Amino acid sequence: VQLQASGGGLVQAGGSLRLSCAASGRTFSRYRVAWFRQAPGKEREFVAGIRWDSGTTYYEESVKGRFTISRDNAKNTVYLQMNSLKPEDTAVYYCAAGVVVTTIPGPWTNWGQGTQVTVSS
Repeated sequence: VQLQASGGGLVQAGGSLRLSCAASGRTFSRYRVAWFRQAPGKEREFVAGIRWDSGTTYYEESVKGRFTISRDNAKNTVYLQMNSLKPEDTAVYYCAAGVVVTTIPGPWTNWGQGTQVTVSS
């Protein structure tokens, strides 16, 4: 499955953005999908994940209550709604697909190209 991430941009602290991750070549139906982010000089970190079959969601502690991951079966797309953004959310955001949900980047087998999110203070 090929992934195309989009929706990043520049926003002020407290603002919102919605990221999209569209799949092509194969549907997400057999996959788990996640968003990771990587800030300059830091390791890639797990942000949120979703099981396509059940809709079960997972979140990194610092984004709970602010970010929401969701899926649209008809569009074969996963979204990350980000509210109450903070400067520390600034990073390149990547979507990933795999067969297990884990916070470790290695097991995720398919990656999108990344989209930049910049939150100004």
